[in-house]
Amino acid sequence: MSPNTRRMRFVGVSTASSSIMQVFPLWSDILGLDAELVGLDLPIGAPREAYRGAVAEIQEDPACAGALVTTHKIAVFDAAHDMFHHLDDFAASVGEISSIAVRAGQTFGAAKDPLTAGLALEEVLDDDHFAQGAQVLCLGAGGAGTAIGWYLGQRKDAPARMTFVDVESNRLAHLREVLHTHAPHVELRTLTAAEADVPAELAALPAGSLVVNATGLGKDRPGSPLPSSARFPRESVVWELNYRGPLEFLAQARSQQEERRLTVVDGWRYFIHGWSQVIADVFEIPMEPALVARLAEAAEGVR
Repeated sequence: MSPNTRRMRFVGVSTASSSIMQVFPLWSDILGLDAELVGLDLPIGAPREAYRGAVAEIQEDPACAGALVTTHKIAVFDAAHDMFHHLDDFAASVGEISSIAVRAGQTFGAAKDPLTAGLALEEVLDDDHFAQGAQVLCLGAGGAGTAIGWYLGQRKDAPARMTFVDVESNRLAHLREVLHTHAPHVELRTLTAAEADVPAELAALPAGSLVVNATGLGKDRPGSPLPSSARFPRESVVWELNYRGPLEFLAQARSQQEERRLTVVDGWRYFIHGWSQVIADVFEIPMEPALVARLAEAAEGVR
């Protein structure tokens, strides 16, 4: 590293095991950044002071250009949004921060998940995918789940019904507040995990529906939000947001893929879009599709 090397932070739970630690140096070379990526680990449910301390550490490091936030996106917003000079519309409306940029002594916060969820889903869903009645079941209503709901509600073929299940009722309340404002035309159902019969919810979905694991189970924590007996709707699109870890949900979907004619997608492309969009924000560089394709090709070797 040269004396002028800039630093980007990665605020997560177990950052050392993320593929980005191997991918970032490759991307830095391609993009000509002369930058390093340094993890900043916080446990799930950390106290408010820990999140404020993380933001302060980023702000006070003269070499730090910004950070990507994963897992803690809503917690960072709740605990430290007053430490930001500017928040983009997504961040202010959704109540999460996934991208932190420090420029000329000011701190900018952005929520990139609605954009990156859209980029990833547009690769697997036709423009009229929901026009014939397909619905959505999203397991998890945190930052990623809320952003997915936001994106889907803005589609021209927005699904008529979206159902969200989460272990925490406060997350569901927040999601309802956001989506009632930004997707009022969509029928929204929210259920706590304690009251939801997830296999029955799956069985009630029309063919072609979208089923998402946005719980984090299978990455930071082992397990799946589905029992082993669960059956996916025929011809459905099953999206596992994780790309590393035990990935039990992904294995369940793949075991039914041929019989149920499923489209099964892991979180790798979501990972590519998520990181490339935040890097573009932090370092103020354009991120055209051709460049994203080049970055994706470089990353494939360490997947």
